[in-house]
Amino acid sequence: MQDLIALAETLAERLKARGETVAVAESSSGGLVSAALLAVPGASAYCQGGSVVYTGRARWRLLDLPREAVVGFRSASEPYALLLARTAREQLQATWGLSETGAAGPTGNAYGDAAGHTCVAVSGPIEMARTLETGSPDRAGNMHAFAVAALELLIAVTQEHPA
Repeated sequence: MQDLIALAETLAERLKARGETVAVAESSSGGLVSAALLAVPGASAYCQGGSVVYTGRARWRLLDLPREAVVGFRSASEPYALLLARTAREQLQATWGLSETGAAGPTGNAYGDAAGHTCVAVSGPIEMARTLETGSPDRAGNMHAFAVAALELLIAVTQEHPA
């Protein structure tokens, strides 16, 4: 967890200095992204909140994304991750939305993605999504790797997009 907190500290410093905020929608990382962000003292200055949208019901109840809104989207895909990031950002009126959706393991998901597959995305002044394949069935290890990938993506995007 210490490496996640170190990444969150980098983000906290940058976002607070710029007066920017982030909202999170995560799935297979199980709340690790939000936990890292909130572990940094003063998190309320930059973290608007987040949700673990592990199921379709959670996505609908927590993000207000009904089944019709995701028609044509495949879970654990870059377009779906971007939709989650946009929705979190818009609903919590944050500068940035950050999302993660994947298959932690030990087996893959119903869409044919292997364990260790995830997509992370950022939505804000610019948008970006990435796919990560760990090649590992280690559920806890994958959850951690997914959270690292999400935080690193937001760090990269905010570095590329100066305030």
